[in-house]
Amino acid sequence: MPAPAEAPVVAPSPHGVPSGQLAHASGAQADEVQWFDVRTVPAVPWKNGGGSTRELACWPPSADTDAFGWRVSVARIGTAGPFSVYAGVDRQIMLLDGDGVALHSEKGELLHTLQQRWQPWGFAGECPLDSRLIGGPSTDFNLMLRRGQWQGDVQVRHEAHTAAGPGAGLCMVLQGQWAVLGDGLARVLGPGQGMWWPGPMRPHTLQPLQPVGTAGFSPFSAPFSPDVRPALVRVEVNRVNS
Repeated sequence: MPAPAEAPVVAPSPHGVPSGQLAHASGAQADEVQWFDVRTVPAVPWKNGGGSTRELACWPPSADTDAFGWRVSVARIGTAGPFSVYAGVDRQIMLLDGDGVALHSEKGELLHTLQQRWQPWGFAGECPLDSRLIGGPSTDFNLMLRRGQWQGDVQVRHEAHTAAGPGAGLCMVLQGQWAVLGDGLARVLGPGQGMWWPGPMRPHTLQPLQPVGTAGFSPFSAPFSPDVRPALVRVEVNRVNS
C-alpha cells in the first residue's frame, strides 16, 4: 500500500503512541490521546489457531478479557470455528475485507451472514456462535462493551465531522486520506491508521482529503471498500449512568 502523502504529521509508534506532538484532552494529560497504525499492532494468535486479533484500544488499559470495560479490535478469521463466549458483554462486529462468514447458533440455525462490508451487526457476547467461512479468510472490526457499565455504537462516516463529546472514542481510516485538525494538531491519516481517546476530548475536525469518486487503498491483503468514497469507522463509547 502506498504511504500517505507528505504532510505536517508525526508518525505513529509501533505501540500507538507518537513521539512528539500529541492532542490535548480536556481535564486530562495530553498523552491520553493515542495514535495507532493497524499494520504495526501485534497480531495475537487465537488459542484454537483459527485466526488472530489486533487490539486497537482497551479500557482500562491492559485489562484482560474478564476485566475490560470496553475494547476495540481487528480480527482475522482464517478457519471456521466457534466465537469466544463473553458473558455480560454486548458486541458489534463489522466486515472489513474478505468473503465474510456465516454465523450459526449452537443448534445450526443461521443467525446472520456477515458478508456486506462496513455494516455493523450487534449480538450478545454470551450467545454461542459458530462461524463458517463463505470463501477465503476475512477481517472484521469489533467493539465489545461491558453490559450495564458501558454503551456505544459503530458508524462509518464519509463526510467531514467533529470528534468530540463527553465519552471515549476511536476513529480508524478505512479508505482515502483524512486530516485531523484542531487544538494545535495537524496530522494526515491513511487507511488502517487512527486515534482513540479514553474520555472527554476537545473538538477535532476530521476532514477527508480525497473527493468522492477517488479510489483508496486497503491496509489488508484486499480492498475492503463497498464504494470509492473516503471513509472511516467511528466508535463512540459512554459510561452508563448508574
